[in-house]
Amino acid sequence: MFLELRHKIELHRMTGRVVECPIDEMNKPRGAKDAQLRIPPSEPEVGTLFTGWGGELATCRKFAPTARNYTASKRLSQVGLRVSEACGLDLDDIKWELGRFGKLHVRHGKGARGSGPRERMMPLINGADRTLRWFIEDVWGQFDDDHTRPGAPLFPSERRNTDGSSRRVGDDALPDGLKNAAKAHLPGWGEKLTPHVLRHFCASQLCGNGLDLLAIQEVLGRSWIATTMRYIHVQQTRVEDAWVAGIERAAKRLEGLVR
Repeated sequence: MFLELRHKIELHRMTGRVVECPIDEMNKPRGAKDAQLRIPPSEPEVGTLFTGWGGELATCRKFAPTARNYTASKRLSQVGLRVSEACGLDLDDIKWELGRFGKLHVRHGKGARGSGPRERMMPLINGADRTLRWFIEDVWGQFDDDHTRPGAPLFPSERRNTDGSSRRVGDDALPDGLKNAAKAHLPGWGEKLTPHVLRHFCASQLCGNGLDLLAIQEVLGRSWIATTMRYIHVQQTRVEDAWVAGIERAAKRLEGLVR
């Protein structure tokens, strides 16, 4: 766009060609406004949250709903699911036989500009497979006893359908559960720790563990690398380390002059 606006005539005189942007209008990223910056908690802080929340399971008044909220929130921090995606999952969407850790068929991924749900297969990395196995084997049966029922939700509600089966959890229950857990076990975050912040935490953690941007883009279900990068907040001291290394190089170059 810069070349088209500023140097089209000059380049045409030099080369005989007219500069054209290779990205057509239908495929351009939309929206010029940057997303709100959401700095996630650090890895030790998230560890403190889930350690305290996990300990709460032994004494809480309603074990099954608390364990459901705990599992869903941990999934958000491990593989960056959106709340709507988590609520729309069925038991049959877990494909244990695929890949090294199993995969999750996300059927209700967020579409771009009203294009409708965008499906993707998400690998159960970062410990997500262990968390899900525990929930299905030890908790899910307390909501519903028919795991073979077509459309049985992965995260059920305490409410029942007319046939006695469990309903699908609402998209307000999971954020409320996370907010209450944060107030109890990570009070410094309180209202600030939302499911979307955990999604940012997931992307930052995966980046810190060496996952490349294309892989993180696939995990998050984003269409563009540019929007994926907005989710990554580097916790390491990369800039500071580069500055110190530069000072050391400059000092070595000056050693001969000082002597």
